[in-house]
Amino acid sequence: MKGSDLLVAALENEGVEQIFGVPGEENLDVVESLRRSRIKLIVTRHEQAAAFMAATHGRLTGKPGVCLATLGPGALNLTTGAAFALLGAMPMVMITGQKGILSHKQALFQVVDIVSTMAPLTKMARQIVSAATIPSIVREAFRLAQQERLGPVHLELPEDIAHEMAPDVPLVMPHPIEMPVAQDAALDRAADLILRAERPLVMLGAAASRPKLAEALSQFVRRLRIPFFNTQMGKGAVAGGSNLYMGTAALSERDYVHQAIDRADLIIAIGHDTVEKPPFIMGPKGPKVLHVSYLPATVEEVYFPHAEVVGDVGPSLMLLADRLEGKLKNAGALLPLRSGILARLIERADESRFPLTPQRIVHDVRHVMPADGIVCLDNGMYKIWFARNYRTQVANTLVLDNALATMGAGLPAGIMAALLHPRRRVLAVCGDGGFMMNAQELETAVRLRLDLVVLVLQDDAYGMIRWKQAFRRVRARS
Repeated sequence: MKGSDLLVAALENEGVEQIFGVPGEENLDVVESLRRSRIKLIVTRHEQAAAFMAATHGRLTGKPGVCLATLGPGALNLTTGAAFALLGAMPMVMITGQKGILSHKQALFQVVDIVSTMAPLTKMARQIVSAATIPSIVREAFRLAQQERLGPVHLELPEDIAHEMAPDVPLVMPHPIEMPVAQDAALDRAADLILRAERPLVMLGAAASRPKLAEALSQFVRRLRIPFFNTQMGKGAVAGGSNLYMGTAALSERDYVHQAIDRADLIIAIGHDTVEKPPFIMGPKGPKVLHVSYLPATVEEVYFPHAEVVGDVGPSLMLLADRLEGKLKNAGALLPLRSGILARLIERADESRFPLTPQRIVHDVRHVMPADGIVCLDNGMYKIWFARNYRTQVANTLVLDNALATMGAGLPAGIMAALLHPRRRVLAVCGDGGFMMNAQELETAVRLRLDLVVLVLQDDAYGMIRWKQAFRRVRARS
């Protein structure tokens, strides 16, 4: 068994079923080992798209997606995807090739220090220097990728280590790891804070969208009957039908949903991650904030919670609901604002003018998509409209990025969603600028015979930049 065979066996041991990437000379041994395995190698037309697909796999399943590239230019093309996964907290494992480390017959041709390049973009970046260490390193990579805060890891396998004969070493078997729930003292403090609130409001942030959390979140919302809003990346974290949804904070202030935010005296921020553009601006005269998440809050100028519940979010929320269910006389204090906020969001949704209004586009997409259909957004002005106006009925059916917020990820994300859910309708929504950044992946979708629709919104401009430029011109004249 060669080092590459042992690597592939370790990946199979982790449950990997597919790898996305572009092969190169320095990982030919790995490609050949994959050919003889149960793992399918899906060749993409650019390494960046492979990384976006692997990261989206992690986002939608909670299990690391895997991507593959060669050394130098191929590996460097993964860096945007690494940042995408790091800021967006998506578990992913990147595997890259490298020239041999035991001899240098091609000197430094195409050699870049990829491990050092990846270090600030990953939770771990490591070169494998001995085939005997492969099982333990792969197990550690997958463990780290799935450990909160979720994110990408990078493994570099030099071609001579991949080619050398590996000793008879056992694989390291994965095992479940449960996070501890929040401590009783923290839960008691949080319960007291909520009991004393006169106008409470729940906010669902990026970490609320973890696939395993949907049911617990939905139960928490229904048991306490406190109205909720979400950040862009928290959109669709709970199932629809609660009649408690107040809107999405796609802007930081002065949007319709801020009518409720500005009146709240307590915001229960579940899963908020400050990598997102702030959903509201905290100040000395604003509401108190209770931070509930897997990790302690990152204190920023615009976010400094007054209390925290830190631990496994689902079970911790259930314990908090046990303390409060049926005791909150002010739970629905802000609900009278709901109908007015939502009514403003559907204004102009049925206008027949051309060019179409953003509200009409979102309305028509919602009309044709089934309840469990998945919409994957690229990045542009339209993302704000979809975040604000698109109503989700099933959890995790609107996939967007408000962390790195890179263009070019929408189509690869749609391809990944279609691969994971071949019987569900999947739509990728892209601006003309973002679509052109990875348009070559249409060939990948066709080759894989995917049932995928791509909606391209053409405005012949980088819309967000044009809007900002117009705003500056208006301000300069005033």
